[in-house]
Amino acid sequence: MKNMNFMLLMLVAVTLLSTNTITAQITDYPPNNEPGKCYAKCLIADQYETVTEQVLVKDATYRTETLPATYETVEETYEIKPATTRIEVVPESRETITEEYEIEPASTRLEVVPAEYETIQEKVEVAAATTKVECLPMVYKSESEQIEVSPANTKWVRRKADRNCLSADPNDCLVWCLTEVPAKTELVTRRIPNCPAGSTINGDRCCSVKDVPAQYNTITKRILKTPASVREVHIPAKMGTLTRKVIKEPSRTREIEVSAEYGTRTRKVMKNSGSVRQIEIPAEYKTVTKQVLVREGGFTEWREVVCGNTITAATVQSVQDALRSRGYDPGPTDNVMGKRTKAALVKFQKDNGLPIGHLDFETLKALGLDY
Repeated sequence: MKNMNFMLLMLVAVTLLSTNTITAQITDYPPNNEPGKCYAKCLIADQYETVTEQVLVKDATYRTETLPATYETVEETYEIKPATTRIEVVPESRETITEEYEIEPASTRLEVVPAEYETIQEKVEVAAATTKVECLPMVYKSESEQIEVSPANTKWVRRKADRNCLSADPNDCLVWCLTEVPAKTELVTRRIPNCPAGSTINGDRCCSVKDVPAQYNTITKRILKTPASVREVHIPAKMGTLTRKVIKEPSRTREIEVSAEYGTRTRKVMKNSGSVRQIEIPAEYKTVTKQVLVREGGFTEWREVVCGNTITAATVQSVQDALRSRGYDPGPTDNVMGKRTKAALVKFQKDNGLPIGHLDFETLKALGLDY
């Protein structure tokens, strides 16, 4: 019954396309069109998606379980002998130290530091920098430029019925293509002055100002770097060392704590008394898969299609191979878009919720073909 309703929708769509061909050619153009591409109206079928959901088979229940008392063995510590203290004498301790003593005190003496000289070279200006003006005869160059006479534009061109169209009615296979009309230009040549960079035009000559650098000579002379001076030199003191023993810590008494003595014993104690608990038995579910209608079809929309003059034998062969690999029967691989190939392609479009009636790019992508 559903297939019969779908076929009726297709017949209504084909009838509407046939009766409104002239009006569509005048007022109904594809939106977002681009030059060099082809468009056609395709029948949009119902679109479904597979939904998986969990269905309750058996409700959750409970059962009662009695838990017995539990025991554990513990180890405890008890005192055998209490802690005490005792007095102990700590003898004095000595250490050896080394001390420095002065044999001869520190002193100073005066020392003369001679002057230091250095030889340097410096530049002396002989002639100052000047400028001069140089003029050369004018040089001209020819320059050509393309001038636009009429701008580029686009126009719609109606193609003849495509022999690869999937519909038997030629009016359903009309394809409109938006083509580009290039701009028209003319070449214009003119003669312009061509003076070197940095120069100016003076009548029929190119003049520029040239810098004449200054002239220098290099002379050598000896100058004082550091004048003579007197500095004070420090003579450190002479020291000696003396080693002797000293008391580091005097003798004393200290109180030492004697730790208590302990023993261990083991006994059995109750950990948990017996109890009653309820255990939940979870509900049981099963997985159910079903088809859900996402979008109703039964109407036509503009789709970008493969232009008829670009469908080659290799293109048809790729379509036939892709259909066959997906379980459809396009007939023999003869590289011709025949009845069996068209029928298999229409069935593939219906089964996959694709636009029906033309070889559009959405169908090619579903077939895994890059075009």
